[in-house]
Amino acid sequence: MNEPLPIRQRANQVVRLTGNALKNWLIAQCEDSLAVGILWFVGLHFLRVPWAPLWAVLAAILQFIPHFGPVLSLLGPVLSAAISWHDWKHPFYVLLLYAGIVIVDGFFLQPYLMKRTAKVPIWASIFAPIVLGFLIPFWGVLLAPPLLAVVYAYKERLASRSLL
Repeated sequence: MNEPLPIRQRANQVVRLTGNALKNWLIAQCEDSLAVGILWFVGLHFLRVPWAPLWAVLAAILQFIPHFGPVLSLLGPVLSAAISWHDWKHPFYVLLLYAGIVIVDGFFLQPYLMKRTAKVPIWASIFAPIVLGFLIPFWGVLLAPPLLAVVYAYKERLASRSLL
């Protein structure tokens, strides 16, 4: 006969499961930030933008800020390219590089890492920020990735319990 667990023991399980889900999300986010920093460095080095390592490190750090971080990481390289070459072509190439990195990261890299590390399906990591962005405009987009990691950790836990 299964007796219910004491409240303290259930609370410890909830905290442990939630903490592990958030840890896995943080690991996926760190891997994503590192990959984005590498993409920025390779692209900026190829374009011969001054201070490419600095801009790549800043892009990796700012990747932790959803939606605003990548835009902020664009400002330095564009200004650096504009000041160095005094033309519009080089800043335009940096903008094209930014667009490519955003597409690769948003549709391929980040969903793959979330699926592999935090066990979040690719479709959920693409659509949940959009849906939550409409429901709760600023906070929904900001909280969608870690919230998905927690929800799918609980879903996996319930599925494993039902198999027993």
